[in-house]
Amino acid sequence: MGAWVGEEIRTAEEAAGNEHVLAFGRLLGAANRLEHLLGRAIEEECGITHLMFEVLLILARVGDAGKSMGEISRAQVLTSGGVTRLIDRMEAAGLVERVANPGDRRGRLVRLTAAGETKTVEASRVHTANIERYFLEPLPADHRRQFADDLRILSHSARDSIGRMR
Repeated sequence: MGAWVGEEIRTAEEAAGNEHVLAFGRLLGAANRLEHLLGRAIEEECGITHLMFEVLLILARVGDAGKSMGEISRAQVLTSGGVTRLIDRMEAAGLVERVANPGDRRGRLVRLTAAGETKTVEASRVHTANIERYFLEPLPADHRRQFADDLRILSHSARDSIGRMR
């Protein structure tokens, strides 16, 4: 195996075998494959994309208060044009609605419709079953909680680092 901590990389072969590089590559590979598997299941069984499902979850967390397009864009790392097109499609499907923003006369908020609430529950049932099957079952039962905790730590650390870059 390659270097782990503190060893200098001198060749391409050492770079390719570096344990840091390999570990991060495995994380990305697993995340990409899991997103494909789980996203495809949501699309096939519920008729929405994984990204739409993520937006439904974001809106479900804030309830009737809704979120601005900018907040949704930042939460999903989308361009303003990308989030507008996505919300347009979701609104056409009856999953979300745009409402007046009481704090900004020119602004609009996006919130779930009753159909969006129903679709969120439907997709969540499919998603959690697949999380169990593809994400948790392959791991030893006594490692699952710690793994989830470690992922939360990594996610928050990366989020905080990005915030400091702005």
